[in-house]
Amino acid sequence: MNLILASFSLAPCFCVRFFPVFPGQRKIHISCGKSEIMKPHEAEMLVNKRTLYAPIEPYSSGNLKVSDVHTLYWEQSGKPDGHPVVFLHGGPGGGTAPGNRRFFDPEFYRIVLFDQRGAGKSTPHACLEENTTWDLVNDIEKLREHLKIPEWLVFGGSWGSTLALAYSQSHSDKVTGLVLRGIFLLRKKEIDWFYEGGAAAIYPDAWEEFRDLIPENERGSSLVDAYHKRLNSDDLETQYAAARAWTKWEMMTAYLRPNLENVQKAEDDKFSLAFARIENHYFVNKGFFPSDSYLLDNVDKIRHIKTTIVQGRYDVCCPMMSAWDLHKAWPEAELKIVYDAGHSANEPGIAAELVVANEKMKALMG
Repeated sequence: MNLILASFSLAPCFCVRFFPVFPGQRKIHISCGKSEIMKPHEAEMLVNKRTLYAPIEPYSSGNLKVSDVHTLYWEQSGKPDGHPVVFLHGGPGGGTAPGNRRFFDPEFYRIVLFDQRGAGKSTPHACLEENTTWDLVNDIEKLREHLKIPEWLVFGGSWGSTLALAYSQSHSDKVTGLVLRGIFLLRKKEIDWFYEGGAAAIYPDAWEEFRDLIPENERGSSLVDAYHKRLNSDDLETQYAAARAWTKWEMMTAYLRPNLENVQKAEDDKFSLAFARIENHYFVNKGFFPSDSYLLDNVDKIRHIKTTIVQGRYDVCCPMMSAWDLHKAWPEAELKIVYDAGHSANEPGIAAELVVANEKMKALMG
C-alpha cells in the first residue's frame, strides 16, 4: 500500500495528512478550502490566487438573433485582446449574473457571458420552443463566430458542465481548456436522486414543500412529469406556483449551509418561471441526448483537452457520483474535491478552487 502526502493550510498553523492509495487507485486532490502548503511565500501567493477578482463592468454587450424565435443577450468584460473564456450558466434556465465575471483575471481573460435560450435577458422569456441541448451547442458556435473568436476556454458548472461537455465533444478544435464544476451528466439516476425522492433523505423538510404541491394521487409515478403538466398549464398562476416550488427546492439544497438570499430567488416569478420551465423541459426530454450515458461514452473526443473538475463533497443537487464517474472515464482530467462544500459555485471553497483552476490555465495559454 502506498501513501499520498497531502498538505493543508489551517492558518496560522499547518498540518500534514497521509492518505492510503491502493493498487490501481488514481491520484486525486482533496481541498480544505485553504492553501496547499509548499513554502511559506508560495503559500501566500496561492492564497492571493484563490480570491475572487473585484467586480467589473462589461466593455461591450449586445443581442444575437440565433433563430427565428430566439435572441440571446451577450456581454464581454476584462481584457479585449486577452485569452477568451466563455461562461456557461446553470439550470438550464438560470441565466448569468455580474458575479460570474469575478472568477477570471480581467487583466488576462476576455470574459464572455451569455444567457441561454429563454433565460436571463434573452428573449422570448421562458420559451421552450426550439430549446434543446443541440440548439444551445449551435448557439455557442454562432456567438464565437459573431465575436470573431478563434478558440476559447470553456467554463461551466452544474448544467453548465453538461453543456460544456456536449459543446466540447462537438467542437473540440475550438476549446483550449475546460473548467467544470458540480458535474451533471443528466442521467436518469441523477434526475431520480434529486426529483424523485433520493435527496429527500437529507432535506425531508424542504422536500415536503416540493412534493406537496402535487396531489397524492399523482405522486405514485413521476414528480417531474407532474410538474411538467403544471409548468405548461394554460393558467399563468398555476405555472408560477409550480415554478416557485420547483425553484425553492433547488435553492434550499444548493449550499452546504443554508443561504437565505439564494432561497429568496424562488419568490422572483420571472426568474423562477424560466428556471423551472426550462429545467423541467430538458429533464422530461432526457437532455435531448441519444443515450443515458452519452457524455461519458464520448469522452475520447476531448481526452486531450486540459481539464479541471471541481466538486463539492456534499453536493446534494449534483452528487459526487457523477464527478467520480467522469473521473474514472477520464483520469487525465484533474479532479479537485472540496471537502466542506455543497453545490454552489459561490461557496468559499469551491470559488477558491475555480479561481485556482483559471490561474493554472493562464500558465498554459501564455
